[in-house]
Amino acid sequence: MRLNILAFAVGIWLLQQQSTLPALFWAGLLLPFPLLIYGLRRASGWQGRWLTQLSSKVLWLAAGFFWAALFAQVRLADALPERWEGQDIQVSGVISSLPVSNERGLRFEFDVEQVITPGARVPERIQLSWFEGGFGRPAVYPVPALHPGERWELTVRVKRPHGNANPYGFDYEAWLLERNIRATGYVHEGPGNRRLDERVYRPGYLVEMAREAASMRLSQVLENKPYAGVLKALAIGEQNAIPPAQWQIFLRTGVNHLMSISGLHVTMVASLFFTLAYWLWRRSVTLTLWLPARKAAVLAGVLAALAYALLSGFGVPTQRTLYMLAVVAVALWLGRSGNAFSVIALALLAVLLLDPWAVVSPGFWLSFGAVAAMMGVSAGRIGSLHWLTEWGRVQWAVTLALVPALLAMFQQISMVSPVANALAIPLISLVVTPLTLLGTAFPLDFLLFAAHFAMETCMIFLAWLSALPVAVWQQHGPPPWTVVVAMLGVLWLLLPRGFPARWLGVIWFLPLFMVQPPKPAQGELWLTVLDVGQGLAVVARTRQHALLYDAGARFGTDADAGSRIVVPFLRGSGVSRLDGMVISHDDIDHSGGALSVLQAEPVAWLLSSLPPDSQALADVLKTPAMPENARCFAGQFWEWDGVKFAMLHPPLDSYQYDGFKDNDRGCVLKITSQFGSILLSADIERVSEQDLLERMPNLLAADVLVVPHHGSRTSSTDAFIDAVHPATAIFTVGYRNRFGHPKPDVVERYLARGIKIWRTDKSGALDLRFGVGGLSLQSHRQRQQRYWQSKD
Repeated sequence: MRLNILAFAVGIWLLQQQSTLPALFWAGLLLPFPLLIYGLRRASGWQGRWLTQLSSKVLWLAAGFFWAALFAQVRLADALPERWEGQDIQVSGVISSLPVSNERGLRFEFDVEQVITPGARVPERIQLSWFEGGFGRPAVYPVPALHPGERWELTVRVKRPHGNANPYGFDYEAWLLERNIRATGYVHEGPGNRRLDERVYRPGYLVEMAREAASMRLSQVLENKPYAGVLKALAIGEQNAIPPAQWQIFLRTGVNHLMSISGLHVTMVASLFFTLAYWLWRRSVTLTLWLPARKAAVLAGVLAALAYALLSGFGVPTQRTLYMLAVVAVALWLGRSGNAFSVIALALLAVLLLDPWAVVSPGFWLSFGAVAAMMGVSAGRIGSLHWLTEWGRVQWAVTLALVPALLAMFQQISMVSPVANALAIPLISLVVTPLTLLGTAFPLDFLLFAAHFAMETCMIFLAWLSALPVAVWQQHGPPPWTVVVAMLGVLWLLLPRGFPARWLGVIWFLPLFMVQPPKPAQGELWLTVLDVGQGLAVVARTRQHALLYDAGARFGTDADAGSRIVVPFLRGSGVSRLDGMVISHDDIDHSGGALSVLQAEPVAWLLSSLPPDSQALADVLKTPAMPENARCFAGQFWEWDGVKFAMLHPPLDSYQYDGFKDNDRGCVLKITSQFGSILLSADIERVSEQDLLERMPNLLAADVLVVPHHGSRTSSTDAFIDAVHPATAIFTVGYRNRFGHPKPDVVERYLARGIKIWRTDKSGALDLRFGVGGLSLQSHRQRQQRYWQSKD
């Protein structure tokens, strides 16, 4: 059974790697073959056991593959027609999630019950933002207080699911698909938005109402307390309440798994209710005669785990634990004993039957991997060990088992995790979480204050560990084959004590750390134009050097392209140090991520055109390891590994005049290798283009042009395009951005000259390699296309 379920899981995983969905009629053609072999063997008595077993596994694998395909076909059918993107559509429906507050307004999920606009079609579940004004203008109609379970009539503008597509980046489109959110957008403010009903009483909405009540109680009691967000995460799974600075500490110390509703917390709650119900039930002879105390306790424990899992948002770790507890409960109820690995297998089957997209979530692999490691070193052992020895064995097994997955998914592991978890697990699971739940459920404020004090005490230790220089090991993204080999090494190292030569498992780990990512050869130039939405970030690499040109946009107070896109790419690609960084000008879509990059990566020097009063420059000056900082100007030149870098703009004397726009003072950089060249033109406009044409017309020619100002009408004059004469032009734009970039007439200027056009909103990140064979260009969406992603 266990191998069959594993084959089912492999089939689901294979489906999620496909670029297109298979037609379901293939299931009707392929599934009968293993069934036919199995039936012939049973009917004839033939002893071909290996073929029967193989047929069984193939059948389960195919079942998993087509089960996931069926789910995907149904979910993708609920799509927003392209012609209704960005249009005003009037809908009515129910707020189906706890609204999340940010600096611009509220974000929430919305179940559409009726589309009022004639002819329009909207998916059943969408995600909306309700902005408090926008882009510097006050709101005419302030954002009202929103609550889960309310029915509203709204005018919305929505778009199909779309996210940035980058190597080592977060797949936002997969995240939306798993949650069945088939469109995103915002509420168009106006007098027509009105509340229809204050409460819609359905099970899912009632759960969200309970979560809101718990959140409000925690906010009121722990107002202005630094770790109130952590207690919210532990009680109701509201992880976005934890500030980024605290998340960084949890990540660096490896205790971030405790900040979600982990399986350990659910098990603790179930055990508490099991013990309490067992003790109380045995006090009554009548109840015991009606139902044995153990069965009553089992029922109470499972129901408590279910309630806590629903209150937490029902993530993969809670699902896994709930299903495992349910399997154990059924076995106890029926008086049967079960194998630990069978319990895990049945929980795995339940998770995948209900959510085939769980396999694309890191939490799925980490959750089941950790439990399998714990079972592997604990179950079926002869004799008993001292509790401290057993605890150490489990910690060692879990830490070791998760190393390959953590490096593959996040390119980092916490070196202090065993020490941090030794304190954090018992303190948070046995003290903070129970006190938080009791203080939330009952009007006993002192319990919440006690929970906060315990968490505050824990944070002192965690912050100290996080600040250690050796707290985190970071490296490049390992090749997939090294991850598989390392997992075999894990299995070898965790074999029972006494098994000969277990130390050989260490050798299987070596490729994970020692196999380095490819590098450009001498004289070659590799560039990656990252997909940062409406903004710009380009990484240029030579044999021994790396340069970052712009750092993308700032999305909000606590989020920017630097931390979310640029730094993960640099780390995953093996760039541990930037030899130079250029911030072209003082627009937030180019400089917004600079501070995050400077805080995460050593940077040798920085060139920019930032004015003295720039906030971006002030941020640079605040960084602990501030790089050498200078202005960019025409005439600057350097050479790395046979590749030449030349700054063409702005003129040095332009800094003497206040009349220059920030765009026209952008740092224009030309990079030339013996195999081709590229011109990075920032956001320069007509004035600067004309200036370049007058000062250095013969230096502008390049094989590739990153189009000025994202394809705005303020740039890309005919004369400038002719002077550069590129074979390829790249527009770095956000999907359906509010500026309408690139402008159709600007795109037409390039197409009319036979220039190949690329757009990051359609292609994702672009990988350009100038090598012996000339220019090789590949988009991230082409290289890692999945069936749920935009195929524009």
